[in-house]
Amino acid sequence: MKKRILALVLALVMVFALCACSGGGKSAAVTVTVVHGDGSTKDFNIKTDKEMLGEALTDEKLIDGEDGPYGLFVKTVDGETADDAAQEWWCLTKGGGTVNTGIDSTPVEDGAAYELTLMTGWEET
Repeated sequence: MKKRILALVLALVMVFALCACSGGGKSAAVTVTVVHGDGSTKDFNIKTDKEMLGEALTDEKLIDGEDGPYGLFVKTVDGETADDAAQEWWCLTKGGGTVNTGIDSTPVEDGAAYELTLMTGWEET
């Protein structure tokens, strides 16, 4: 009888350990709308356990860029590369509003809607 109880306890411990290891990060689902230079849009529904948006979108191979002093500088989104000579750049917004962080420091929020829009022209300060 003691052996059965001990075996049951060990089995339960192993199940809990496996669940804890496989569920380390919380999963989130976000929508990313890409607005291309020609005005066309494409929606991506992404499920991730990453904490920051840049890492989640890089893992999905949706974005690519160059590492800079403020994190990833997004150059390519959904296969379209911004042309520096034409003053093109990718603008990140959330729910249509301004995001005051870089893509690498923007937290993933479950259920959030983000947009990446190809913009033309540098703002003068």
